[in-house]
Amino acid sequence: MIRALYSAASGMSAQQTNVDTIANNLANANTAGFKARRAQFQDLMYQNMVQPGAAAGAQSVVPSGLQLGLGTRTASNEIVFTQGNFSQTSNPLDVVIQGKGFFQIQRQSGDLAYTRAGSFQFNKDGNIVTADGDLLSPQITVPADAQSVTIATDGTVTFTQPGQASAQIAGQIQLANFPNPAGLNSLGKNLYAPTDASGDAIVGNPGGQEGLGSLLQGYTEQSNVSVVDEFVNLIVSQRAYEANSKVVKAADEMYQQMNNVAQ
Repeated sequence: MIRALYSAASGMSAQQTNVDTIANNLANANTAGFKARRAQFQDLMYQNMVQPGAAAGAQSVVPSGLQLGLGTRTASNEIVFTQGNFSQTSNPLDVVIQGKGFFQIQRQSGDLAYTRAGSFQFNKDGNIVTADGDLLSPQITVPADAQSVTIATDGTVTFTQPGQASAQIAGQIQLANFPNPAGLNSLGKNLYAPTDASGDAIVGNPGGQEGLGSLLQGYTEQSNVSVVDEFVNLIVSQRAYEANSKVVKAADEMYQQMNNVAQ
C-alpha cells in the first residue's frame, strides 16, 4: 500500500504538469507564431519480486515474472512545430514562413534568437525590428521616404522612392533551421535559443536548397494550438488526476482497516 500511495501521488504530480502545459497552450491560443507543447510521460523503475526468465526448475524458467511499478514522471513537454493558420493583414511588414525555418533576431545583448512570429515594424532609423525593438538579422534598413516595401518569396526586400520608377534592394531576409527544432530553448516573447539538443543553426535564403520555407508578405502565422484538442486533453488529464486521487483514498482506507485490526 505504501507503493500504491507513492505511485498514485506521482500520477497526480504528472497530471498537474500536464494541466500546466495545457493551460499555457490555451493562454497562447491567439499568440502569433506560438507553437504548442505536448507533455510526454515515462514509467518509473520497477521492483522485481520475481525476475522474468528466472529459473523455475531444472529445465524451466518463469514466463512473465512479478514486477511492481513505482509510478510515472513527466519526461518532457515537446514543442510541436506544425504550421499555424495564416491571417491576412494590411501591414506590409507582416511576413509568414511557408514551411520550415525561423527568422533571426539580434537581441540587445548581442545574441541571436529565433522566432516564427513575423510581425515586424520600423524603428526611428528605418531598421526592420520586432515589437520589442530587436533588429531583424541580417539588418535591413529602408529610407524614411520609401513609398512602398515589397518582400519577395525568396526574402528579397525592395522599396520605391518618389521620382524613381525602378525599385531598389534594401536587403535579404535569411532564415535559419535546426536539425532538432524541438530541442530549442523557449525564452518567451516568441523567441527561441539554440541548445546542444537542437544543434547549430543552418542559415540560408527562403525557398533555398537547405529545405527552408518561402515567405509570404502581408500575412501573420497564427498559433498552432487547437482549442478543441486542448480541451479534450484537459478532460482526459482531469479524469486521470481524479483516478489517482481515488487510489490514494483507497490506500488510506486500507491503512485505516489495518490500524483497526491492530487495535
